[in-house]
Amino acid sequence: MDPGRVEMKKVVTFGEVMMRLSPPGHAKFSQVSALELAFGGGEANVAISLAYFGLSAAHVTRFPDNIIGRSATQFLRHHWLDTSEVIYGDNMMGIYFLEKGAVHRSSQVIYEREGSAFSKIEPGMINWEQVLKNADWFHWTGITPAVSQGAAVCCKEAIEAANKLGVTVSADIHSRSSLWNYGKTEKEVMPKLIGGCDVVLGSPRDICKLFNFELNDKQQDFKAVSQKLIKMCPRIKKVVDKNRETVSASHNRIQGKMWNGKYLFETPKLDVTHIIDRVGTGDAYAAGLIYGLLMYEDDVQSLKFATAACALKHTIEGDANVVSLDDVQGLMKGDTSGRIHR
Repeated sequence: MDPGRVEMKKVVTFGEVMMRLSPPGHAKFSQVSALELAFGGGEANVAISLAYFGLSAAHVTRFPDNIIGRSATQFLRHHWLDTSEVIYGDNMMGIYFLEKGAVHRSSQVIYEREGSAFSKIEPGMINWEQVLKNADWFHWTGITPAVSQGAAVCCKEAIEAANKLGVTVSADIHSRSSLWNYGKTEKEVMPKLIGGCDVVLGSPRDICKLFNFELNDKQQDFKAVSQKLIKMCPRIKKVVDKNRETVSASHNRIQGKMWNGKYLFETPKLDVTHIIDRVGTGDAYAAGLIYGLLMYEDDVQSLKFATAACALKHTIEGDANVVSLDDVQGLMKGDTSGRIHR
């Protein structure tokens, strides 16, 4: 059943979607003879979550021009996404292998994405002004410009078009140093892209690393680092992060925090005592924040919504947070009972 659309609010995301291969449950690869297949990518996860909250959500990417690429497209459509701006070319899909941990055993992830169809995207392949002309929000992550030079320039084109059209831009700036293999570094590329953002999700450590802020005790303080970032990039209005207390692989505590240029907000901690799948929880947090800022127009409520969405994703198999708006709002209001709804 269609979860219902709020057509006046449209979000566009951009990034690679990979095939995910995992042993069933919490088994190790050495124990199984078959793997479960799904698709996922940070930005697409955000879009799917927003679609389940009732917003109009579109994902822009490049898939291989074969049955795998078409299957990935169908996966996005199955989760209510607009795929009209997906483009196709080449023949390789990025893959990642996930072995889920439990209790004191950590999860393990191995990526195979070099040479993927998305990594070969080139400037000018996407007409960003056309894609964003009716959008309210554009979201990207630090993974996208790390994949290739072409992906980085396409991301820059999207941000510039969004800025020109008055579309709010958000970024989860966390990246992975191991991905930057095309001759550019994070520090050379990311700060210019972040300068075009209105909302930034990132830890003090990530921000300090990218902008060469000294890593002393004062500057690792979230508020102090956020103030310094906004001073350097005045377009940014809000800096958002979360605290994750890892008790074990199966038990985490989540707390949201935001600096909005005037005030520091922190949510109460949410105890997640039986983690089903931790992958995609940061994307769920970003989606919750975007929904909150679009629909609540109140920073405190937006942050509470984001934190509740993040906590609930820990209970969902797969990359995307396919919980409903009612689920998140119930947890926001303090309903942690898990009672059956009839």
